[in-house]
Amino acid sequence: MRKIPVLAIAIAAAAAPFAIAQPQTGGAVATAPGKASVAQTVKATATIESVDKATRTVKLKMPNGATRDIVAGPEVRNFDQLKAGDKVNVGYVEALTLELKKDGKAVVGRTESSGMTSAAKGEKPGAVAMREVVAVADVVNVDAAKQLVQVKNKDGKIIDLNVKDPEQLKLIKKGDQVQATYTEAVAISVEPMAAAKK
Repeated sequence: MRKIPVLAIAIAAAAAPFAIAQPQTGGAVATAPGKASVAQTVKATATIESVDKATRTVKLKMPNGATRDIVAGPEVRNFDQLKAGDKVNVGYVEALTLELKKDGKAVVGRTESSGMTSAAKGEKPGAVAMREVVAVADVVNVDAAKQLVQVKNKDGKIIDLNVKDPEQLKLIKKGDQVQATYTEAVAISVEPMAAAKK
């Protein structure tokens, strides 16, 4: 068993390798009974592996070897100059929402969806794309003294979640479910490393 912070549930419960190469900058956190959300702008340094000009998708290789597809939003200037092999500093937006499902009856597992919307006729060219991963896990144990909630994912793995907020912890019981929704949206900047400010 592993102990992980509650905000890392998307990684553990969804079993998706969302690698962040450098510390994130900026962000917002919101909570409500049985629900918590965090959104952040992530800054990372990477190497471009490929560029799909039709969808404005840039495949990045992070320093740790992980790859990540990011859609370059209309804010990204000089998109046409990006090419494989370029080293870039990139900024993109991602969000995580955790929601408690009382007496959960949802199917335990993970789903992934993506979509894209284009600018309306007459507006400036541009598109917004996003990818969403939703994971549901069963609550199998709650230890209030240790501020610990154990959930079981679709593969039967038990994951320990640290829940520091006592009011949130009071709401959770065995038999509930936790749903994690991870959303990554568009790149807000992709700059050649030589031109990026430090």
